[in-house]
Amino acid sequence: MIEVRPAGLYCAAGAFYIDPWGEVERAVITHAHSDHARPGSQSYLTTHAGEALLRARVGPEATIQGVEYGERVTMNGVAVSLHPAGHILGSAQVRMEQGGEVWVVSGDYKLEPDPTCAPFEPLRCHTFVTESTFALPIFRWPSAPATADAIQDWWRSSRQAGKTSVLFAYPLGKAQRVLAALAAIGPVHTHPSVEAYSRLYREEDIALPANAGVSKESLVVAPPSVMGSSWLKPFGAISTAMVSGWMRIRGTRRRRSLDRGFVLSDHADWPALLRAIDETRAETVWVTHGYRAPLVRWLEERGRRAVMVETPQPENGE
Repeated sequence: MIEVRPAGLYCAAGAFYIDPWGEVERAVITHAHSDHARPGSQSYLTTHAGEALLRARVGPEATIQGVEYGERVTMNGVAVSLHPAGHILGSAQVRMEQGGEVWVVSGDYKLEPDPTCAPFEPLRCHTFVTESTFALPIFRWPSAPATADAIQDWWRSSRQAGKTSVLFAYPLGKAQRVLAALAAIGPVHTHPSVEAYSRLYREEDIALPANAGVSKESLVVAPPSVMGSSWLKPFGAISTAMVSGWMRIRGTRRRRSLDRGFVLSDHADWPALLRAIDETRAETVWVTHGYRAPLVRWLEERGRRAVMVETPQPENGE
C-alpha cells in the first residue's frame, strides 16, 4: 500500500503522498507542524479542525480540502479516512483500505487526554506506520495535571522573587496545551508566534486565556527560538523554564542554562507507544521518525514483524 520515494511516503494505488517532504501533486497531511506540512504541493487533504493551521503553514493560495474525522474519500479506488491522533489541534492518523487490506499511518500522536485536540482513536489494521520520537524506556511522562501544578508553583515563586516567569514552549500545540492547562493565577503574555496560533485555536472554540500585557505578575510564553535574544530584555529580571519531553533527559536544562525544566510532551512515551501498537493488532509495524532501532528490536524480540523506515528527522519542537 505504501512505498518510500524521494518525496516521502507514497500510496501508488491512490496516487498521493502522506506528509511529503517535497512538492507533489496530492498530499495528505497528518498535522500542521513544519516537518509534516510543507508548502508547494498542488493540493492538500487534511481535517476540518486542522485546515486553518495548515493554511497558515502552506499559504493562503494553497488548494486544501478539509474533511471530518472518519469521513471517507476515495482516491483511485483507495478508501482514505482521517482519524484523531491526539497530537495537536486537527492532527490525524491516515487510514487506507483497498481490497480488504488496511494500512494506518499514525503521524505524530499521544494517548494522554488534552483539552486542545480530539483524543487518539485506536485503529485496527494489517500494517501500522508509527512514529518513534520517544521510543526508549527512559521516556515515561508524569501526568499533565502534575506538570501544570509544578509550573504554577514555579510561577508563584518567581513572582515572590520579583522576577517575570518566561516559559519556553513550541509555539504550535505545546504552547496552547500549556495555556489551556493552567488555572489562571495571574496574567499571561504570549509571544506573537504563539498568539498567532492561539487565535486559530480560539476560532475552533478551544478555550485559551486572552493575551495580556507584561508585568512582574505575568507568565510569558514564548518559543525556544527567542532564548537569549533581545526580545527578552524588556522583561527585566526573569526566571526561565522550558516545557518539553526532552526535559526528561538529565542535563538538558543545564545545557540550555534554564532555571527549570518541565516534562510535558505531545508525543507518546514508551509505554503509550507499545500500547498504541498493540491496540492496532497489526501484523507488520513500520517505524519512522526518532528512536527507530530500539523499537524495531523490541517488537522483533516479541515475534512481531517490524521494519525501520528511513525518513527525515522531525524538528526538535518537543
